[in-house]
Amino acid sequence: MTSVKALLIGIPVWCISLLMVIYCSSRSLALGGTIETWGYQVSVPGELSGFSAVAAGSSSCAGLKRDGSIVLWGSNLNNNCVLPSPNRGFTAVSTGGSGTYGIKRDGTIVFIGIPSSYPPSYIDYTAIAIGFTQTVGLKRDGSVVCWGNSSATPSPNKDIVAVDTAYTHSIGLKRDGSVVCWGTNANGECNVPMPNSEFTAVSAGNGFSVGLKRDGTLVCWGTNDRNQCDIPVPNQDFAFIDAGDSYTSAVRRDGSVVCWGLNDTGQCNVPAPNQDFASVSSAYSYTVGVKRDGTLVFWGAAYSGQLNIPAPNQDFTSVAYTTDHSAGLKADGSVVCWGQNDVGQCSVPEPNSGFTSITVGIGYTAALRQDGSIACWGLNTDGQCSVPAPNQDFMAVSAGDDHTMGLKRDGSVLCWGSNEAGKGTVPAPNQEFMAISAGAHHSAAIKRDGSVVCWGSSFGNACVVPAPNIDFMSVSAGYGNTIGLKRDGSIVCWGYNNWGYHTVPEPNQDFIAADIGYEHAVGLKRDGSLVIWGSNDNKVYSVPAPNNGILAIDVYRNTTTVIRGVKQLSGQVQLGDFTGSMASRQLTAYVSSTADPSVSQCLSLIPQPDGRFNLSSYLQPPYDIRIASPHFLTTKLSNVAAEQSLNAALVNGDADGDGQVNLFDYVQLDSRFNSSDPVADLDGDGQVNLFDYVVIDRHFGAIGD
Repeated sequence: MTSVKALLIGIPVWCISLLMVIYCSSRSLALGGTIETWGYQVSVPGELSGFSAVAAGSSSCAGLKRDGSIVLWGSNLNNNCVLPSPNRGFTAVSTGGSGTYGIKRDGTIVFIGIPSSYPPSYIDYTAIAIGFTQTVGLKRDGSVVCWGNSSATPSPNKDIVAVDTAYTHSIGLKRDGSVVCWGTNANGECNVPMPNSEFTAVSAGNGFSVGLKRDGTLVCWGTNDRNQCDIPVPNQDFAFIDAGDSYTSAVRRDGSVVCWGLNDTGQCNVPAPNQDFASVSSAYSYTVGVKRDGTLVFWGAAYSGQLNIPAPNQDFTSVAYTTDHSAGLKADGSVVCWGQNDVGQCSVPEPNSGFTSITVGIGYTAALRQDGSIACWGLNTDGQCSVPAPNQDFMAVSAGDDHTMGLKRDGSVLCWGSNEAGKGTVPAPNQEFMAISAGAHHSAAIKRDGSVVCWGSSFGNACVVPAPNIDFMSVSAGYGNTIGLKRDGSIVCWGYNNWGYHTVPEPNQDFIAADIGYEHAVGLKRDGSLVIWGSNDNKVYSVPAPNNGILAIDVYRNTTTVIRGVKQLSGQVQLGDFTGSMASRQLTAYVSSTADPSVSQCLSLIPQPDGRFNLSSYLQPPYDIRIASPHFLTTKLSNVAAEQSLNAALVNGDADGDGQVNLFDYVQLDSRFNSSDPVADLDGDGQVNLFDYVVIDRHFGAIGD
């Protein structure tokens, strides 16, 4: 913790403990987990394996697992990503703007979302295709039914074995190998080229159509304004096709994928290794491929690209999410960014190491390095990436939509970027700050005395801190609202309150983190569970089970992102000579894998009044665990198995923190005798007196570890 001590030079002693808790909470509590997102957006599944098919929509995706279950991710507007119950027995899946259809083994269809129109029946289907304005269903008897803006069907309506639909036209494959098209024909998309025979698969795009012949060649017809009908050579050995909005994707018999047409977002840039694909699904601006082994591969810029968490989804210590991209901090100090990268917001500068925290704004990313400098990259139209000189001595950074805040070690705050409504103008005196948060239109910060200061737009009274303005340990500025966490573990919300998030659910206690979005607020409890309140329009309340093991939270607008731990550890710690409140005692657990001690975690250990505690670790068991606290000798537990109950007793008396109880500890007491200085208050009774000497006498000569 020497780096932390360096940050604390010149800060009053009573504040040191609080700052160390904040440092360990934000940097170390959230160590080693996987990222999950839900609400308005649902993250791509962390395990991209076991799939048999995938359907890519304009804003959401649906995957069919080999076990017959469905996985949904992307936009959750209209509950498009709320899984069906029971989620089993599915044989096909299709998705579009209004939602997703799954087909069961018995031919019944299940719709997920809020339909804009309803099918004439729900039974006897073999395939469903969702277009922009209409949906086409293929019945077991070979006939087609259509619903939505168009109910037109082909004539004769029989002997059809496959269907697809796009914006305003539909296509069907007949049992005899011929193709039939119906709907709008403004670009010749319904003019099937001769000879109309020997087709084995068909697909519809925006104003064009594609057909696969038995000999492995392709035929394209309709609009060619984006070269979507210019089939690459050699036109042979194709086995699967799918037309996107203005481009086409196809799988060759050797398992490679070929894409052509519009490529403005990289939707045609197949990632290496381009091999072993079984099928592919094309959307508006991105593509998803299914490998023969059941894994998924993404390319292009999806609307929900910020949810495509790069594999492996593990070892993340913190995460930050915004409308266009996301960033995650790894346990090794590297940063991973994903999502849209049109202005370089995902291009992490070198060296990609030594980072201690991350934050994202709209179109840009900022990260704090171990040396106290800040790196910013991406959109800089308002100067939000132009860190003021000298770029040094920072201890925190926070990004709003278009302005950035930096907290200096001397307690001053710097703001750069947009100064809309004065959100970048720090009120005087600019000193003694210990925590910061940049919102969309205002800024918030905590003073060393525990009070909150807000400035910028006070839309919805976001800058009017409720009384009593004391005892805050963290704050988060949102969109017209603010949330603060008190030292006693309670939460206070103020500002815009249309969705009722001022009313924190009872019991309002035992929280260790809080964040607020546009319509909902989230609190993280000491036991690793979440409490969510406010609007539930986008299922933001629906925490993916189980509701435990959460290490860190991030809320943006209507989406919740968390880091969930992997391994759970619990136990009880005893502080024999300590008479104060156990729940308020600062304890730290240093966890390392017995097999690989080179990697370790610093976890903030917050015990209950009886000393019981819970920890989550991403490391592989068994563990070596060192438990430490100021004035106590560090104790070590070796070769601890996963789920094993931990029992530790700490020896008090080490006033100067040198790892042993000796004469130097008496010197510390002598210099602070009759004071309330916590540095020398060894028994926690609130004052330095003869009882603290008794503690040293009792343990004189003891050595830590």
